[in-house]
Amino acid sequence: MEEWLIVDGYNVIGAHTGWSTLPLEESRLRLMALLSEYQAISGRRVVLVFDAHRSPGGESRQLEQQLTVYFTRERETADQLIERLVKRLKQPDRLIYVATSDYLEQRMVFGQGAYRISSRELLEEMERMKGKIAKQIQTAPKGRGPLGQGLGEEVLRKLEQWRRKK
Repeated sequence: MEEWLIVDGYNVIGAHTGWSTLPLEESRLRLMALLSEYQAISGRRVVLVFDAHRSPGGESRQLEQQLTVYFTRERETADQLIERLVKRLKQPDRLIYVATSDYLEQRMVFGQGAYRISSRELLEEMERMKGKIAKQIQTAPKGRGPLGQGLGEEVLRKLEQWRRKK
């Protein structure tokens, strides 16, 4: 079954304790990088939504680091766009998760059939995944194994014959 994760960007940035002193643009870029890694590791398709309701202009959608990133249109909140996306993306063979700590928004998307995850839970899950990958890298055997490793006896014999030109 296909899984999608829709993320309320500023809500997750606000939940990250280390980003409160960073400029907003840098926080957005860090979140995009983390979510890009998360998408690659988890297999979930990630859609990132940012509020732009106080900025003039229409809704914009762009592809950043293999993520689909939305900025809301003027006078629209991220919550409203997330609700529209849940309605539009919902399919019988697709699980949709929404990452936000906004309780009302969690209830709204849950009512539409999406699963909810808090911003803090998402950040913790991403850290666990990074730790798991780091551990796998550390415990992986160093260097390359023998060239014929994993090949059957018959294949190895045939390759040796070719090498000796027999």
